[in-house]
Amino acid sequence: MKKGTIKVSVFYPNGDGNTFDLDYYCNKHMPMVSKLLGGALKSTSVDKGIVGATPDQPALYSAIGNLYFDSIADFQTSFGPHAEKIMADAANYTNTQPAVQISEVQ
Repeated sequence: MKKGTIKVSVFYPNGDGNTFDLDYYCNKHMPMVSKLLGGALKSTSVDKGIVGATPDQPALYSAIGNLYFDSIADFQTSFGPHAEKIMADAANYTNTQPAVQISEVQ
């Protein structure tokens, strides 16, 4: 990823009682997001949590979804009109409240 790219990361917490359907997320949710955001979305990736800082600790997050854009404005312009539909789909793959971070690739 080139320097200056904007990365929007969505962190889905792992823990007792938390559910996350990785198959649905990768094969239904992310393709829907890609279609809705169109050309403004440059790339996506999904990280599956495996373990924490040590092999005996569980991963902090079940998954992390990443969306890449050329600018924050591209993200805001493309996501805004579809935010409600995208966020409503979360009920189909998780019962958690994700954390979101917007970063700049260095």
